[in-house]
Amino acid sequence: MGWLDWLRRPGADPAPAAEGSRWVVLDVESTGLHMKRDHLLAIAAVAVHLDGPGPDRIVVGDSFDAVLQHDAGAAAPDRQNILLHGIGVGRQRAGIPRRQALDAFETWAAGAPLIAFHAAFDRAMIDRARTEQGLAATRNAWLDLEPLAAVLRRDVNARSLDEWMEALGIRCAVRHQAAADTFATAELLLRLLPRLRHELRRPAGALPFGAVQHLADQRRWLQG
Repeated sequence: MGWLDWLRRPGADPAPAAEGSRWVVLDVESTGLHMKRDHLLAIAAVAVHLDGPGPDRIVVGDSFDAVLQHDAGAAAPDRQNILLHGIGVGRQRAGIPRRQALDAFETWAAGAPLIAFHAAFDRAMIDRARTEQGLAATRNAWLDLEPLAAVLRRDVNARSLDEWMEALGIRCAVRHQAAADTFATAELLLRLLPRLRHELRRPAGALPFGAVQHLADQRRWLQG
């Protein structure tokens, strides 16, 4: 179910998320890697539910996927960039109006913590796109999964998402496409959650997100 189907279903008003029980894993596509010059193309996200009593799980039906309409003021799409992420000129021109897509993502996320691999880039691209549309920056808490993974799995010598996927046996249908990368990142989070629960002494149920952020911050201390 994409974000448009989610908005159309009866009773689509999002229920307030219990603290720490619904996390949103996301990935963005952009016209390039320059945070101040390039533009947001797409947002894909999926929720991970930690509310028990069963195991933590990726909920495919609780997901979001939107291509943003090409900004008329932006440069023409670059062919090499299109070959990387697969979002062609036609899809960009037929995308969701930018403010509408950003509003829809905010509504769908519903205040849940936002998690990405190398999250600073995703956050910068989303917040700049919001600013350009006259919207405030995201108010959600953010977490970079890369340092958390490094703290929880010190036995694994990996830095990039590809290296983590290879080390933990995670497959990705198509790399560098937002939806596929999102599910690979969510699967990485799922593999880390048992160790995270052990560290926080929370065997089931919601997790205190502030404590998770604090644990990820240990990466800086370890690097000295």
